Amino acid sequence: MNINSPIEQISFDNHTFFLKRDDLLHPDFSGNKARKFHYFLENDFPNITKIISYGSAQSNAMYSLSVLAKMRGWEFAYYVDHIADYLKDNPHGNYAGALENGMQIHVGRDVPTPTNNVLHIEEGGRQKEAEYGIKLLAEEIIAWQKEQGLKDLNIFLPSGTGTTALFLQKHLPNNTVYTNPCVGDSDYLKKQFLELETDKTYHPTILSLEKKHHFGKLYKDNYKIWLKLQQQTGVVFDLLYDPLGWRTLLAHPEVFTKPILYIHQGGVLGNESMLPRYRRKYPSISE
Repeated sequence: MNINSPIEQISFDNHTFFLKRDDLLHPDFSGNKARKFHYFLENDFPNITKIISYGSAQSNAMYSLSVLAKMRGWEFAYYVDHIADYLKDNPHGNYAGALENGMQIHVGRDVPTPTNNVLHIEEGGRQKEAEYGIKLLAEEIIAWQKEQGLKDLNIFLPSGTGTTALFLQKHLPNNTVYTNPCVGDSDYLKKQFLELETDKTYHPTILSLEKKHHFGKLYKDNYKIWLKLQQQTGVVFDLLYDPLGWRTLLAHPEVFTKPILYIHQGGVLGNESMLPRYRRKYPSISE
């Protein structure tokens, strides 16, 4: 797998950005999950025969783990709180892709106790092993920055668990990594950081919007900026994290004092489920 993704220059909303295209790493194993799970792809696990994880039924991590298990010839059992009836009857997006890859799905959080042959992956890939692949991402950025002759660089990416942003900041000490919370608020994100790294000097800088954002809720402003991004840049972003990320970034002019590198973390397969919902809710917004 080619782990070094290209960096492009784009213009959006009268600003110039650099864009790290981690969405192009691999047709099935891309984005931040490919970075987080790279350790499990590259290293030997002679006793492992199965992966167990948990989360939502349309999780990007769920799909990526199903790909990892398929690549390694392992079983994959995934636990969810519930599966919507519509999704059961009409599998699509990450859920359909993971099922096609052989995922065994279980409803309920009664996750079995790991045994010697089972690899237990935290929800969203929030664990120390994620540092392995994210360090490689940081090294790619450092090499590119040197090649471009850029002394200063601000890096931005939206966060779920904050794992990618945290380990990026740890391995990019001369740059500032900015992120915004998408799943919870700033306090939630700080707790996630502390679970993985107690040294706060390694923690990214958190930016937020004034109004509270509820994860997964369909916001008109998110849909509008997603469409605008596609129209102005020609790049398809994910509908769950990136719209809030771009809205937050544009609301903080202090970040624009240095060149900005935005990390495209993939997740576009999830658009298969999100886009029809947006179209139904906001039919008057033209694409």
